[in-house]
Amino acid sequence: MRKFRERETEIELGRAMGILQNIENRLKDLAIQLSEAAGQRFLPQNTLEVIQSYNTFISRLELTRDNLLKEAAEAETKVEEARVIYLEASRDRKVLDKLKERQQKEYKKAAAAAETKTLDDISGGVMARRAAAGD
Repeated sequence: MRKFRERETEIELGRAMGILQNIENRLKDLAIQLSEAAGQRFLPQNTLEVIQSYNTFISRLELTRDNLLKEAAEAETKVEEARVIYLEASRDRKVLDKLKERQQKEYKKAAAAAETKTLDDISGGVMARRAAAGD
């Protein structure tokens, strides 16, 4: 059950990171578009209408950028929350795995001691029968 929970939290962390990466990629593309639009805005052959169109386009890109930055901040918060949950689930599973290993070692040690005791009893009984038969 703990492994399942750890796996689920790992998947959720991956989703959150994927969303954040997608937003960051969109921001990079937007930065390129802004740079290109700013460079093209004041070319000598541009008319006033074209310059105004570029200004409107740049304003829309800046508004989109601002919205994406807000989304990125929210996504980063979700990634951090998912990371904390994942680390907690992973830690819980590791603790239980170590406890399970320790119990297995103790069981094997007890089983080996019981087997040794049984073999000692058997070999002691053989020696006693031989001694009794020799008398």
